[in-house]
Amino acid sequence: MKKIIFILVLTISFIGCTVDPQENSELPFVSVNKNIDLNLPEFIDLIVPAGWAYTSGGNNGIIIYNTGIANSTNEFKAFDRACPLKDCGAPMVFNGSTKLQCICDSSEYSILDGSPQTSGVSVFAKEYFVTRISPTFLLITN
Repeated sequence: MKKIIFILVLTISFIGCTVDPQENSELPFVSVNKNIDLNLPEFIDLIVPAGWAYTSGGNNGIIIYNTGIANSTNEFKAFDRACPLKDCGAPMVFNGSTKLQCICDSSEYSILDGSPQTSGVSVFAKEYFVTRISPTFLLITN
């Protein structure tokens, strides 16, 4: 019996260690596999903490954000710019501080984890995986 409990606790602890982006089932699945060269002028702001840039891809473009947590697996975040609840065609915009805002309904989402910041909204912004494949290249995937 102790062995079964130990295996169960061990399994649950491994499951709890997974850090996957929040899934947003409101938006259609679009395959994303995008390389970002931090040396290109359009991505130069990503080199500094709190730097950000827009790029193509996803449902309505992608925003990439440098969290400033150097040498971390979460140094960069990437979110689809499509409004999570109602894709009105207009991409979400970043306020330059901490939030993404949907132009359609003024709902807001955290740039750090995609969590809704507007009362009554429970759907997260669609997040993509960001992998640093070299000092100057990022790979964004889903």
